[in-house]
Amino acid sequence: MRRAAVAFCATAMAVSLAACGSAKESKGDDGDKTSTKKGDDITVGLLLPENQTARYEKFDKPIIEKQIATLTNGKGKLEYLNAKQDATLQSQQIDTMITKKVDVLILDAVDYKAVANGVKKAKDANIPVVAYDRLAEGPIAAYTSFDNTEVGKTQGEALLKAMGSKATKSSKIVMMNGAITDPNAKQFKDGALSVLKDKVTIAKSYDTKEWKPENANQNMEGAISAVGKDKIAGVYSANDGMAGGIITALKGAGLSKLPPVTGQDAELAGVQRIVTGEQYMSVFKSYPTEAETVAKMAVSIVKDGKLDSSLATGTVDSGTEKGVPSVIVPVVSLTQDNIKDTVVKEGYYTLDEICTAKYKAACGKIGLK
Repeated sequence: MRRAAVAFCATAMAVSLAACGSAKESKGDDGDKTSTKKGDDITVGLLLPENQTARYEKFDKPIIEKQIATLTNGKGKLEYLNAKQDATLQSQQIDTMITKKVDVLILDAVDYKAVANGVKKAKDANIPVVAYDRLAEGPIAAYTSFDNTEVGKTQGEALLKAMGSKATKSSKIVMMNGAITDPNAKQFKDGALSVLKDKVTIAKSYDTKEWKPENANQNMEGAISAVGKDKIAGVYSANDGMAGGIITALKGAGLSKLPPVTGQDAELAGVQRIVTGEQYMSVFKSYPTEAETVAKMAVSIVKDGKLDSSLATGTVDSGTEKGVPSVIVPVVSLTQDNIKDTVVKEGYYTLDEICTAKYKAACGKIGLK
């Protein structure tokens, strides 16, 4: 992942050097229309979907802001708004960015379908939109995220490994999927099902409203009542926040030994639960690489008049668009065995942050010191 980040940085330097100079006209892809190249004095709009997941405020926003400054010699500005999981509010925020006449918009959608009209309005106002982390519908100019199906597969494979001899067709698991308004949630779910569906029995499955831990907690309490606390051999949780709610419900049911629970996002609380063994795994995703990539895409589109083709490694299709230039970032299964080589090495958290007084003994048992 470090090698990937270095490669992106090298590309960014090339883009930055190629894009420097005064504004000038250049022909677009069709040979007829012209796109205005701009200098370093640009404004990038950033719309993030919610602030309950720690990553957005801790990683995405500051990294994107820093990368924009680097690519524009400190002259580029960031206009930032967070929708707090409100799709209607995010639509209003798109209008706000259009009114402010940002040069390009980075959009992580609350509801990937609901934003389609706003994306079109932005394009009509000559503001290209780069979809970030979630593949929004509408005429987006580019997209970067992780391989979401692979995330689900990674979680499913880890759950089966943790279940060991209990991973049989008669074994019952609970699936706690993400919100149906998030296109990634379906991809996580599909990836997990491709691994789990023929190996175990899915006793209960939930699409968790707004990804909220409290909703996952309520769903898990329902699953425990329906399936029986001693008959749940494992729990697929699509992210760490929900895993916390699930584990609270399992402990509240009086289980002396918890079934393995998956997660995603490598949140600090999730990593600490992995240290203690309450949560089996999370999915480590290099948010710095993803955030740096989207900033490079956005700045390139403005400064070059169109996306530098060397930045996109492939294409994706949304529900409304075909062949959207894209970059897909790889993922890693995070367990007790590789905490040092992932979140610590990549600078997410220090050992002191993970191994506080409450977790010091647990850290010592797994050699994390």
